[in-house]
Amino acid sequence: MKRLFQTVFAFLSLSIMYGQLPPVFGETYKDYTSNSEMVKTYLTPQRIVWQSDDSGAFIKNAKALLEKGNGQVAVNDQDLFHFVSSADDRPGILLDYGKEIHGGVKISMGIRESKTPLKLRLRFGESVGEAMSEIGGDQNATNEHSLRDFIIEIPWLGSIEVGETGFRFLRIDVVEANEDAPIKAIEAAFVYRDIPYLGSFESSDKRLNDIWATGAYTVHLNMQNYLWDGIKRDRLVWVGDMHPEVMTINTVFGKHAIVTKSLDLARDQYPLPQWMNGISSYSMWWILIHKNWYDYHGDLVYLKKQEHYMIGLLDQLSTFIDEDNKEILNGGRFLDWPTSEKPEAVHAGLQAMMVMTFEAGANIMKVLGREDLMTKYAKVSQKLKQHEPKNNTTKQAAALMALADLQNAKKVNTEVLTQDGVRHMSTFYGYYILEAMAKANDYTGALRVIRDYWGGMLDLGATTFWEDFDVSDVRNSSRIDELVPENKNDIHGDFGEYCYVGYRHSLCHGWASGPTSWLSQHVLGIHVLDAGETVKITPHLGDLEWAKGGFPTKYGILKVNHRKNADGSIESKVDAPDGLAIIK
Repeated sequence: MKRLFQTVFAFLSLSIMYGQLPPVFGETYKDYTSNSEMVKTYLTPQRIVWQSDDSGAFIKNAKALLEKGNGQVAVNDQDLFHFVSSADDRPGILLDYGKEIHGGVKISMGIRESKTPLKLRLRFGESVGEAMSEIGGDQNATNEHSLRDFIIEIPWLGSIEVGETGFRFLRIDVVEANEDAPIKAIEAAFVYRDIPYLGSFESSDKRLNDIWATGAYTVHLNMQNYLWDGIKRDRLVWVGDMHPEVMTINTVFGKHAIVTKSLDLARDQYPLPQWMNGISSYSMWWILIHKNWYDYHGDLVYLKKQEHYMIGLLDQLSTFIDEDNKEILNGGRFLDWPTSEKPEAVHAGLQAMMVMTFEAGANIMKVLGREDLMTKYAKVSQKLKQHEPKNNTTKQAAALMALADLQNAKKVNTEVLTQDGVRHMSTFYGYYILEAMAKANDYTGALRVIRDYWGGMLDLGATTFWEDFDVSDVRNSSRIDELVPENKNDIHGDFGEYCYVGYRHSLCHGWASGPTSWLSQHVLGIHVLDAGETVKITPHLGDLEWAKGGFPTKYGILKVNHRKNADGSIESKVDAPDGLAIIK
């Protein structure tokens, strides 16, 4: 049971991660759907956000829905919640389950005079506004990828379970007139992997602690059959989007088979010469993920299985370089959505990615004992470095150029990354902006970015991180967990561009989890070396007084505890598992 609580509630606080049952959630009962890690837990609503009737005529005893039950209807159930409809009134109610979850809902009805099924309209929402919306219109609510707005029938003296989406809120409305329906329970059916949170992070700044845990939970929800990018929309294996997710998995869950399963799926779904997901950069991310995966876990047997495809992909990439050492990749030319209409930014980012990809390829070939190919791909990388893209002004591409050593990291940080605060960022490439700031030794600045950008989502009621977040939209916007006042904007429904217009916008996107791995690597200072055999510990507390946490290694959990002294020096305590080499 302790592990279940660690799994479900780790995103709330470090104390919850270590096994305390949080007050806002109460487990009713758990159904193991199979012998795998996938489990289902039934959750009671935490509050009633809205109801269509307060007179007591059409909605009766609503507070009964907030009481923990046993999930079993009975002929003598008393004091149930009642929906009562008339020719003119179809009552509805909006429930809040406290946190974003993946799954559906189980509705149980008691005994009543009519034995005909009760028709109810269900509307799942990642925000209050989405749950209250209609399909289409200017705010663009959809049923794409997963159904979230539909009508069901509830059996007399029975239960039905429906839905498979990402949500926190659920609106239920009676469809037909002249109904009197006693409802015993409306429970969320939460489907997730029952795995422990091995990594941890705690510091003198609770906001950073909450951000670390929220990023971990965001990725955890997306660890479904495969590693998805979103649980409402983008329930797909997007290879580029996986990179921040995999770094978070390395940090929180350690070596997990969902990563290799998803990487292999992409390899097999897109045989060469296809680009993964139709996007050339995503094929490069596949190589970079493999490099990171081997660096952290040292699984040579798995890496060798990728050799044939990887060599073919690297050779294919090498044909997309012109006589000026400039990348000329075809297919979908994409970094992230905010840069998608800026060709100079896309080129700059792709040039940097080509450099990093061939460097990674050379390192992988060395591991595989292919010295000839190591030399070949290292030369390609050096050749690509002879071309420096011009006219880029975006933070995303600038960060990649700094990471690829196409531009000086400190210069990039001063002239581009720190300009305009956290404007013109994206949740996906925010991770690489943080990485470039670390390379420029601007750890205090990076912490400020994390607090302002990812913390800005928490300020709006987020319990998972979003597909995109534009801080310019915050002004005069309401929180996602409240009804939108007439004089306020709906942060979810009124904004968004590209594929995330309005309510189509995913509020649980794994590519947004970057601060989780970044805080562990750079604040706790945990740098994995030698295929997981060694960890170098170089903490950077920035403006923090102290930081501590754990990190999963191939030998067990590494624990560190850092405290800043009055003179600015850092005193560290390290508890390393047997077999793991430590460099300080």
